[in-house]
Amino acid sequence: MVQLDLSSNLFFADKDLNDNKLAAETAYSKLLGRSGKGNDFLGWIDLPEQVGDELLECIETCAERLRKSSEVVVVVGIGGSYLGARAVIEALQNSYANFRSHAKTDNRPVVVYAGNHMAADVVTELFDYLKDKDYSVVVISKSGTTTEPAIAFRMLKGDLEQRYGKSETQHRIVAITDEHRGALKKLADTEGYETYVIPDDVGGRYSVLSPVGLLPIAVAGVDIRALLNGAKSMRQQLMNHQDFSENIAQQYALMRYLLYQKGKKIELMVSYTPKLNFFIEWYKQLFGESEGKEGKGVFPAGAIFSTDLHSLGQYIQQGERHIFETVISIKNSNSRVLIPMDDENLDGLNYLKDKTLHDVNLTAEEGTRQAHVDGCVPNLKIAIDQLDENHLGQLIYFFEMSCAIGGYLLDINPFDQPGVEAYKKNMFALLGKPM
Repeated sequence: MVQLDLSSNLFFADKDLNDNKLAAETAYSKLLGRSGKGNDFLGWIDLPEQVGDELLECIETCAERLRKSSEVVVVVGIGGSYLGARAVIEALQNSYANFRSHAKTDNRPVVVYAGNHMAADVVTELFDYLKDKDYSVVVISKSGTTTEPAIAFRMLKGDLEQRYGKSETQHRIVAITDEHRGALKKLADTEGYETYVIPDDVGGRYSVLSPVGLLPIAVAGVDIRALLNGAKSMRQQLMNHQDFSENIAQQYALMRYLLYQKGKKIELMVSYTPKLNFFIEWYKQLFGESEGKEGKGVFPAGAIFSTDLHSLGQYIQQGERHIFETVISIKNSNSRVLIPMDDENLDGLNYLKDKTLHDVNLTAEEGTRQAHVDGCVPNLKIAIDQLDENHLGQLIYFFEMSCAIGGYLLDINPFDQPGVEAYKKNMFALLGKPM
């Protein structure tokens, strides 16, 4: 189960937590009572319980069909429409899976991503990569008109129809979109694509445990039932322990809030495995879009240690003191790698012989935390037993709940994103889009 380290590395006293715990409990009560700001977007709270066997069976059947017909599956989406799925897939698949030969192996297609940028050179490289491969597309968009994924999907749809004809293309495109309206829904109905619904009361960044995330994750061969079971177990833990002293989502949210009040404006989310790189990207969107409004909010940043200690480490240790750090710690690795003996010992590493690489990594983690605390960087630790579907499901739900509580502590609506429209308005005007 997810554990939150409550050791005194935060530079405030337990009294600070006790004096403010009522605010966290009140924020949590607003969520459960659906009485706070943005309460029409709280469907994510019950998603782990509401995704039933019938829907799971449909998703698993669709994923199996795409795996059998495709060497590559292109997931088209931006922001919450792809980040959650990519976070889980890249955490759990072989880190070098996409470097394997063109022929798919073990019935798992390569999953690639499109529609999250408009870089012409990268799009050209994608189509060059796809030209000699059988591929399918999962397109994810509530409206179907968001510029980046809409452009990518228009191009991929045209390529599929040219290559396979409209009849077979119908079976190579799956749309995840609004249940009743929007350009993508209309196209899917007209063309006969298999479709899945983005719930009306679930925003994109909270949607990973809906078909938005579950279908791409299943295509990659990840056990979506275990992922949901992990989220269910975290939900049950938080629902059964609503008092601050036992509710780790309230505790984490309040610790972040108190650090923010003390001038720590940047949270550096850290993992000691690159497998969580995109999980951190998902966290950045979740907290950035939820908290960053009305001139408020912690800025979410990320790093992979020990890699980034060789680029950011100096600043973290001795730069401006506006950072606090949260480490996602993994207690046990899924593989055992021993450091070998070398007779010549020119690198001086024989003192590590027969130690596991994971133990050395954990030691680096603890040593770094101590150094950063000594450098006046407050440090939180969120620990899981191992990196698997169940624990990732727990982490996803934990962060979603913590983020929502944190938004209410800031007295903002954590479920809208009005500022996102500003760049679009200017871009459309510059491009001459008809009004």
